[in-house]
Amino acid sequence: MEIRSTGLAEKVELHLNPRSVYIHVPFCAHRCGYCDFTLIAGRDDLIGDYLHALHREMEAGLQEPGTPELDTLFFGGGTPTHPSCDQLRELFRIVYDRLRLAPGAEISVEANPLDLTDEKLDVLADAGVNRISLGVQSFSPTTLTLLERDHTQNDIEVVMHRLRRRFQNVSLDLIFGVPGQSLQDWVDALRRTVELGPEHVSTYGLTWEAGTAFGTRRDRGELSPVDEELEREQYSMAMEHLSAAGFEHYEISNFAKPGFRCRHNEVYWAGSEYWAFGPGAARYLNGRRETNIRSVLGWLGRIERGEPAVAEAEVLEPRHRARELLFLGLRRSDGITRADFQRQSGFELDDVAGHAISKNVARGWLEQAETGIRLTQEGRFVADRVVADFL
Repeated sequence: MEIRSTGLAEKVELHLNPRSVYIHVPFCAHRCGYCDFTLIAGRDDLIGDYLHALHREMEAGLQEPGTPELDTLFFGGGTPTHPSCDQLRELFRIVYDRLRLAPGAEISVEANPLDLTDEKLDVLADAGVNRISLGVQSFSPTTLTLLERDHTQNDIEVVMHRLRRRFQNVSLDLIFGVPGQSLQDWVDALRRTVELGPEHVSTYGLTWEAGTAFGTRRDRGELSPVDEELEREQYSMAMEHLSAAGFEHYEISNFAKPGFRCRHNEVYWAGSEYWAFGPGAARYLNGRRETNIRSVLGWLGRIERGEPAVAEAEVLEPRHRARELLFLGLRRSDGITRADFQRQSGFELDDVAGHAISKNVARGWLEQAETGIRLTQEGRFVADRVVADFL
């Protein structure tokens, strides 16, 4: 379909001074079989080199006059809580030397339950961290073993009680669609999650990525994906149970108590700009998307030689940016408003996607009003199919 400009395409809104930063910490004790993230396991000897390289990358990447002020700062991985307490203190020192935080800024850290000793919790709290995203994944011993997780249900309960003494914003990550995981197993996980009282819950369907151990085992016939209908029922149960417990389903995979949406991730879904540092980190600045080299050793080598660590880069043309805003916006339960879409992209929503909108409204997967569009309840089950029509 030809996209007709409103004449405002040259006035597309770009945030030339992003207020969000992502820091990738690639170290883990073990790579789980399903994991496709950028990480390196069993190489703690490289953490010092990583910290030195991160300092250099941030010095080179943040050259604007003054110190950027942030509304959100997110440490992801890998396992950001894997380094020692002294190494974590150095990590925060490096980051805070180049950045300052706005009052009320959200500072998130992904964490593994068994890493969170009292001393490490003190380090996080002293650094101003105010949001913990805990990689629980499951409460079932069988499922945890299959997923190659190193904690137990009891470990989760213990660490949640200890977290509560220091943090008022805790998120739990869960995985459904795991081989051997029954509907009742999943309902039990949701029930236990609600009982622990987190402010935020993320539920992800297991993905079978090429090159992972799970992908290889599937190809060999050693593991089989669950039935699509069971996976659908599990997702439906997440929506039902968490909504009944007072969580707002604000994004395809994310649920939050009122006032506890992940503000950093909302930056991504809104199509706003942000910095990112570390191996495999992806940033969006001045209409240009860049992704660092995924190899930790390769990233270290490039930084040490003073070479760019970027592996891929793309300047988004106005039409591409408009379609990307559709892809991102449809993930959110609030959907896409026509006014915001025109302000950000420079195009009218119906000129970009009128046919796709009509097609999916007719299917019952999309609802529209004068103000905008959003997925229906039924549309959330087939979100990937809906989005494909807009690309």
